[in-house]
Amino acid sequence: MNASGDLLIDAFGRIREVVHDVVADLTPEELATRLDDGANTIAWLVWHLTRIQDDHVSDAAGTGQVWTSGGWAERFELPFSHGATGYGHSAKDVAKVADVPAELLTGYHDDVHDRTVEYIGTLKVSDLDRIVDDTWIPHVTLGVRLVSVVSDDLQHAGQAAFIRGALGRRR
Repeated sequence: MNASGDLLIDAFGRIREVVHDVVADLTPEELATRLDDGANTIAWLVWHLTRIQDDHVSDAAGTGQVWTSGGWAERFELPFSHGATGYGHSAKDVAKVADVPAELLTGYHDDVHDRTVEYIGTLKVSDLDRIVDDTWIPHVTLGVRLVSVVSDDLQHAGQAAFIRGALGRRR
C-alpha cells in the first residue's frame, strides 16, 4: 500500500466509525425523527451518504453498485428507482426513508466500505490522476473524486451526529 491509499482508507474508516456511532441503539422511529418538517433524518442522511459513496466509487472502479448487486435495494424496500442516491430529494422524499433499522443502515454501509477499501487497495499513486469525469472544468481526477466523497460523507455524518445529539437532549 502507498501513503495516498493509506490516507484514503483511514478517511473512509472515519466515516464508518461515525456512521456506527450515530445509529447505535437508535430505534427506527428515532432514526426517522426530523428536527423540523423540512429537515433530513439520520436514516436518510446515512442512507444518502452511503449511496453516494457506493455510486461514485463503483463508477470509478467500473463495477456494479453494492446497492443492487448485494441485494440492499430489495432489503430497504424504498419507493425510489434503484439508481436513486438521494441527490435532489425533496422533504417528502426524505420522509420515505422510514422504518429502517440501524442494522440495515450499518450493514449496507459496511458492505460499501469494504468494497471501497478493496478498490483503494488496488490503486497506485499514478491512478489518482486518471480523469473520471470530463463534464466539469477542470476535469475531475480519481483523487479529487475520492476526496470529494470523503468530504461529502463526513459532512452528512456530522449532520446525523448533530441530530442524534439533539434527540439525546430531548430525552
